[in-house]
Amino acid sequence: MFGSRKETTVDPSLEQVGTIIGPGAVIDGPLTTKDSTRIDGTVKGNVTISGALIVGGEGKITGTVSCMNAYIAGEVNGNITAPQGKVEISDTGKVIGDVACKGIIIDENAVFQGKCDMTGVEKSSAELAKERAASDSTSSEEKKEEEKKEEEKKEDDKKDEEKKD
Repeated sequence: MFGSRKETTVDPSLEQVGTIIGPGAVIDGPLTTKDSTRIDGTVKGNVTISGALIVGGEGKITGTVSCMNAYIAGEVNGNITAPQGKVEISDTGKVIGDVACKGIIIDENAVFQGKCDMTGVEKSSAELAKERAASDSTSSEEKKEEEKKEEEKKEDDKKDEEKKD
């Protein structure tokens, strides 16, 4: 909490970027690439990236985004889907739309207006705790039944010994 924050984010500069849409460039229509892409310009249309998507501070997307991982420092007006990856909205980033991803990081001062659907999450920790508690109570009930049967057996054995004597 105090200075012990584990850094889990991927530095966008470390991503190998194969496609760059530079500042001032405007794409009016869909954009599809097979490699990681950095957008510093404007895209008015759906964006489909097979790799990572980096939206720079001056970048703007108006449309649906589908990618492996997304790092948003600019603006996205539309839904973002990264079902197997992570979406990170930096402190300068703005996302107006729903996000579906496996992991999400939203920095302080970032803007996120929409809902987030976490994929790949099978059960919550609360559900797991309930299941454990239920199994613990079941096992304790079974132990009580076994102890009761053992006591009954001992009583029966005592009765049998008394009859023999």
